[in-house]
Amino acid sequence: MSSARSAAQKEPFNFKKWLGRRKVQRALVIVSFIFIPIVLLFTFTYLPFFNMIRFSFYDMKYIGGRTFVGFDNYKEIFTRPDILQTFKLSLYYMAASVIQLALALYFATLLSFKTRGGGFFKGAIFFPYLVCGIAVGFIFKFFYTRGFVFDTVLSWIGFNTDSLPYWLKNTKINNISLAATSIWRYMGQNMVLFIGAIMSVDSDLYEASSLDGANKWQQFRFIIMPSIKTIIMLNLILSITGSLSAFEPPYVITGGTFGTSTYFLMMHNIAHRYQKLGLASAMAVALMVIIVLVTILQKVGFSLAGDNNSDVSKKTARKLGKSAKEGIR
Repeated sequence: MSSARSAAQKEPFNFKKWLGRRKVQRALVIVSFIFIPIVLLFTFTYLPFFNMIRFSFYDMKYIGGRTFVGFDNYKEIFTRPDILQTFKLSLYYMAASVIQLALALYFATLLSFKTRGGGFFKGAIFFPYLVCGIAVGFIFKFFYTRGFVFDTVLSWIGFNTDSLPYWLKNTKINNISLAATSIWRYMGQNMVLFIGAIMSVDSDLYEASSLDGANKWQQFRFIIMPSIKTIIMLNLILSITGSLSAFEPPYVITGGTFGTSTYFLMMHNIAHRYQKLGLASAMAVALMVIIVLVTILQKVGFSLAGDNNSDVSKKTARKLGKSAKEGIR
């Protein structure tokens, strides 16, 4: 017995047998599924990101030497007039994002309930979001070109074609024309998100409010709006941060000419056309910081302006009761 035990103890380690164990294979699968995504994420996301931050402190091109300049690139961002002008252009796209959200919320409220042809209108409004951004740019390039679609439609209404402005060349209106394209493209996406949020509201609230004499506007104000406040905040954050990085409309439609170059397009030209990689990297880092700050300010503003969603039903009941009493009086 003792000899058998000693032989079993001295049995050499068999790697193939150990690898064939179920527990070992399970552990290897788990480690592989964790390790491989982390390696890919680090290689293609975090490593380029940290390199971009490092490049922002150098005066460099894609090929050739580099010179350490410290924070000079960041100083140039906030002192160059052409770069500062791009921040002003972002206001056009921010205003368009607010209009876009308002229209999306309006159509979502209408189409969330029984509406004749509601499925068709949902698909028609959402369809532009499925179109490639470059294709959308070419569509509106011909739409705004002098004497083409938009001018023709206005001439049918009764406008004189010769008195119409150049929608893409007139510096007083060209940025408004470009910002309007984002309304057409992204309104459907926000509408779908709003519809999903509105349909999740308890239908008993609508029935109770109807019995108390509340009209559609009061239901929208005191039931729908407080219930979907989180989705509204999310869409507003995404829309405003997206307006800061607008690229496709000016790049495809005007090429950044006639004062339509946005911050993102300016960064693209500085990096690829003028080969100033250090300055472009600094612009990318600055844009990221601005977007983070705007997001934090929006979130703080919403948290200070509204109450928690858990108090919606109580607050709704109180307000609907007051509104019903005022209506009876």
